[in-house]
Amino acid sequence: MASSFLSAGTTTGDSGGDLSSGDDSGDVESPHSPEAEGLRELFEKAAAHLQGLIQVASREQLLYLYARYKQVKVGHCNTPKPSFFDFEGKQKWEAWKALGDSSPRQAMEEYIAVVKKLDPSWNPQTQEKKGKEANTGFGGPVVSSLYHEETIREEDKNIFDYCRENNIDHITKAIKSKNVDVNVKDEEGRALLHWACDRGHKDLVTVLLQNRADINSQDNEGQTALHYAAACEFLDIVELLLQSGADPMLRDQDGCLPEEVTGCKAVSLVLQRHTAGKA
Repeated sequence: MASSFLSAGTTTGDSGGDLSSGDDSGDVESPHSPEAEGLRELFEKAAAHLQGLIQVASREQLLYLYARYKQVKVGHCNTPKPSFFDFEGKQKWEAWKALGDSSPRQAMEEYIAVVKKLDPSWNPQTQEKKGKEANTGFGGPVVSSLYHEETIREEDKNIFDYCRENNIDHITKAIKSKNVDVNVKDEEGRALLHWACDRGHKDLVTVLLQNRADINSQDNEGQTALHYAAACEFLDIVELLLQSGADPMLRDQDGCLPEEVTGCKAVSLVLQRHTAGKA
């Protein structure tokens, strides 16, 4: 069932936070001692070196490294769980959350150990490339290299990829040329409207509705686009769907109404008003 977590990712994946040095209070030695400084320097070199190892690392190893990088740079997991559809975001969040109160020192040591395992010949004394050559977006090299939704080759994209990236022009042309059915579904029964609502793409939602998207289409779990918008707390999209005829009385396979999957009071109040009108 959808959960109201899309905040953090709201987009992906990663949002908010800053690249602070984390909380070293769990370390035995002072965070400014020679030993701690040496460990942090080695950790930064390992993070930079990982850029050349992405292709040989497994998905599980990348998640493992991602979580430890976040634990060092940000501290304990401090963001809401991503949305139902943000599969990659949820995996990353869960990997980070699982570290609990692990100290930055332990996280750095474990991170370095995996990098050494990936490249036994790595010599940390060798100067790593820095500056513009290092991809250090929020969360560092691992975050920006873990999942490449934005780097899918154009010829490999399907209509759902274009929907996730909010490519309104491409989707509009595909629908109007009849190359794509506006109500086409993925393997989980999710239509384009489900994806647009989950990602918060209000303009795309409008375009899909104008092109006769089935506003009450249910996925394999019985959830409608309204369930998704409510779970992700997109009040503006919830209101748009209701104004366009979405049925707030449709229940998912767990018997939940859209108003029962949101943790947002404002969204809940809007849904309750429309539900009362339908009763």
